[in-house]
Amino acid sequence: MMQWSKAILSFYKQLKPPAIAGLAEVLYPFQDKEVWHGMEAFYQRYYADSAPRLILVGINPGRYGGGVTGLPFTDPIRLKDACGITNPWPRKPELSSIFMYEMMEAFGGVAAFYKQCYFTSVSPLGFVRQGKNINYYDDRALAAAIRPFAIDCMQQQLQWPIRRSVCFCIGEGKNWQYLQALNDAHGWFEHLEPLPHPRFIMQYKRRHMDEYIQQYIEALGRYGTGTVAV
Repeated sequence: MMQWSKAILSFYKQLKPPAIAGLAEVLYPFQDKEVWHGMEAFYQRYYADSAPRLILVGINPGRYGGGVTGLPFTDPIRLKDACGITNPWPRKPELSSIFMYEMMEAFGGVAAFYKQCYFTSVSPLGFVRQGKNINYYDDRALAAAIRPFAIDCMQQQLQWPIRRSVCFCIGEGKNWQYLQALNDAHGWFEHLEPLPHPRFIMQYKRRHMDEYIQQYIEALGRYGTGTVAV
């Protein structure tokens, strides 16, 4: 029977950057031994089973979060303090990671969340230009260039026990539109449900963070999630 941790690590082990013809630099942390140590510790701790999970799909990793740790929405601070996994990287926060781990605590804890949910992104690799994060959809040529890569990555991950009744799209605007078009073409999920992106929340709506956390928890709860014994 497929085990999540083995499948995820195998996926990232063979993941090759998309052909983007100099449109941006690709964040590719997986050649770093420390990244692999952290990823192995993380996935073996939280994904050493074959249980079905809901999928939450972000945009692409950023240079202070998954672009460093190799783990979606997880910066070095949260990796150590919330997940208990030591790492050598500077304790620089990523806004999206702050929100997601606050949401997980409200959900019932990190272990309870990861027992039922799985994070990925339209592009599991991130992009930078002139030292700054760039979202794949910020450049039409980049969005077009990564399309075969995005499709292949999703189809590989859908070989795992992902619940197909819903896909939570993290980002209510262009990320949702792009992912919806892919889903219309390939029929991956019965329904796409957009959620506000945590970076938007933390930059512009931070004083309402608790309300957005509740929105996430209520959305997940409609599909049968909740605090579980771990």
